[in-house]
Amino acid sequence: MAENRTEVADIDLSMYDFRFDEAGFERVDAGLTPAIVEEISRKKNEPDWMLEFRLKSLETYLGMPVPDWGPSLDGLDMDHIVTYVKPDTEQKSDWESVPDDIKATFERLGIPEAERAYLAGVGAQYDSELVYHSVQESAAKMGIVYSGIEEALTGEYADLIRDRFMTLVPPSDHKFAALHGAVWSGGSFVYVPANAKLDFPLQSYFRLNAKGAGQFEHTLIIVEDG
Repeated sequence: MAENRTEVADIDLSMYDFRFDEAGFERVDAGLTPAIVEEISRKKNEPDWMLEFRLKSLETYLGMPVPDWGPSLDGLDMDHIVTYVKPDTEQKSDWESVPDDIKATFERLGIPEAERAYLAGVGAQYDSELVYHSVQESAAKMGIVYSGIEEALTGEYADLIRDRFMTLVPPSDHKFAALHGAVWSGGSFVYVPANAKLDFPLQSYFRLNAKGAGQFEHTLIIVEDG
């Protein structure tokens, strides 16, 4: 039987190929140094253990070679990449409260429509921070948690996150796992208690708008037996 294939060159990327100005956005300096990592952690008011984790990850990153098991990365220069860009807003749980330019970005990608149609929860990240996160009441009543991971980092599930953070793929796994451990920002936290079952999916969207920047969101999913 013939196999239908879609080549990358055949995909219309015009719906994704746009960006907005960054007026009012906060940026750290380009590059990767202990001072930059400390600044990211300070902006987030993180617990001390996370700052220590970041700095140890940076140390691991600097001491490891670039992997040779993939395409050549000779052109990658972290000295010219910004690792943290904060949009001019805080995380919202009401879509109408999201700033118009950011909202227009995600509406253009069809996210609000998808949320209404079939999603039990939606998270939307713009550059380095979540700008919107919501979960349906029916999921929350089952004890299912779907939130920003940074919100959860200092809340009820803080100890659980500390015990599980980057344990499946630790910073020592390879150089870019270590990079992630040093500069991660944003992402979702999912906790599903035993015997809870979702009939509709949770979905997180990540949009990198800033020029010359990287996006390093971290998503942690914990599902209890049962």
